[in-house]
Amino acid sequence: MPDYSRYETLKIEVQDQVATVTLNRPERLNAVNEQMHRELEELFGEIGYDDDINAIVLTGAGRAFCAGGDIRGMDERAREGRRRIPLRGAKRLIQNMLEVEQPLISAVNGDAVGLGATIALFGDIVIAAENARIGDTHVKVGLVAGDGGAVIWPLLVGVNKAKELLMTGDLLDAREAERIGLVNRVVPAGKAYDEALTLAKRLAAGPTRAIRWTKLAANKRLKDEVNLVLDASLAVETLSMASEDHKEAARAFVEKRPPKFTGR
Repeated sequence: MPDYSRYETLKIEVQDQVATVTLNRPERLNAVNEQMHRELEELFGEIGYDDDINAIVLTGAGRAFCAGGDIRGMDERAREGRRRIPLRGAKRLIQNMLEVEQPLISAVNGDAVGLGATIALFGDIVIAAENARIGDTHVKVGLVAGDGGAVIWPLLVGVNKAKELLMTGDLLDAREAERIGLVNRVVPAGKAYDEALTLAKRLAAGPTRAIRWTKLAANKRLKDEVNLVLDASLAVETLSMASEDHKEAARAFVEKRPPKFTGR
């Protein structure tokens, strides 16, 4: 078994052939900084090869699943003229998640926003607490939803509904997300992880090859869509990182005021 203790922003526990992966920056609502992004890329690149694991639960520490990209870090990078996350890293994260052979269950214990929503929705099964909200809010910080949102949302809810939600950046409550097919099921607050773990144990004890190969077959369309869309969506997200609107949104967040967009 790999040494999972080396991860600093992720907590990995393995019991009964089920791995629990916890996004572990609760003081920042598990916002993804550069270190967490790198660690997620690496983890999903290796956990699929761990023969001691037959199912995976992904959840967040504290009251949020994941607040998306760390906007304070975005402000610092914008001031320095640096990109948010290298393109190869953003692409690698999505591709590595899709290459994980074991069933991956997202236990959305609280809000899943921006990149946090993308990470949750690329799970094979999404179980949300009734108090959770989910939405891709890239546009609210002047960015294109290019790091996976433009792929997964249209597949789950249809193209026009996805465009509405991606262009407005609106958050959905868990029940509405379930109604439109964004998440599989909604459970009482505080029960998302327990429900996900119960299902993960059931899958881990099942016919492993049949389960994994079923996932492989079902994911073929998703992988094709990633290959078709992701490079272009990441490219336009990178362009949006250099926009004045993005810089203004990042500054406004740090200064705790509404952004004033100019369309530049």
